[in-house]
Amino acid sequence: MALSPKRYWRKLAALAKIETDYGADALPTGAANAIQFSEVTLTPMAGEEARRDLMAAHFGNQGVMLVGDYVELKFSVELAGSGAAGTAPAYGMLLRACGLAETIVADTSVAYEPASSDLEATTLYANLDGVNHKMLGARGTFTLNLTPKQIPRIAFSLRGLLGPVADAPLPAANYAAYQTPLPVTTANTPVHTLHGYAAIAESYEMDIANTVEVRNLIGEDSIQISDRQSTGTMVVEATSLATKDWFAVARAGTKGALALQHGTVAGNIVEIAAPKVQIGRPTYGQTQGITNLSLPLLFTPDAGDDEYVFTFR
Repeated sequence: MALSPKRYWRKLAALAKIETDYGADALPTGAANAIQFSEVTLTPMAGEEARRDLMAAHFGNQGVMLVGDYVELKFSVELAGSGAAGTAPAYGMLLRACGLAETIVADTSVAYEPASSDLEATTLYANLDGVNHKMLGARGTFTLNLTPKQIPRIAFSLRGLLGPVADAPLPAANYAAYQTPLPVTTANTPVHTLHGYAAIAESYEMDIANTVEVRNLIGEDSIQISDRQSTGTMVVEATSLATKDWFAVARAGTKGALALQHGTVAGNIVEIAAPKVQIGRPTYGQTQGITNLSLPLLFTPDAGDDEYVFTFR
């Protein structure tokens, strides 16, 4: 008996390209627009259900109508530079699709800052071993995690309008633009200050927390970013209050700067700077018997659209 052909989960390729016109297929290619990712979850047909709920002379399920269809793709990308200062990282289009504006200074840096208008969107292809799922007008949000002895990662969650689903060969994906990441260590992460204090840190997490809405109206279907409330958490070793009194900082509602740098060689340096970070309610914990403090972070704007900046050098 001949076995039927199988489709394998590990054979998944994704492509992404910024759209010129919202919702118009940007036609990404494997040669120029491949995403190197991990921890993937593909929801090929998310949405809602409309029930008729007709009265009848008998019991029974009358079925539903599928409405508000969209595609959701979640995955992680390794945090690393582009290999050359002044060149955008290979996943820069994903940062732009999450409400960040890109500024390139040739041969020097590429910066990403939050925006509240003129937000970009991307076309995404997710080809699962020969079946291609198109996402149009995709936008989303992400979280960032730096933990010692681990690879730093950005976890993206993107929603896009449901495009055609069709049989298509897996693209020949070119991942040459992706750089090998550096694990989080003292040497590789030389800058880590919060309110001017260089604490011994156990972890840093950031959630840009975009509100991503699927809009299905008469005359327009779109994915919209309608707000952001960026937060984070930094876990640090607890010290004496004379050294740093985080409880007093939190009670006073004081806002101060955060600065992080990962990487030390040009082309693979990522900096995170935030000018006005408020500390929430600290809580105690411990690792390896050493007391720590978990510090909630609230990223607040200074003049507007400047809560933080990611700079690749």
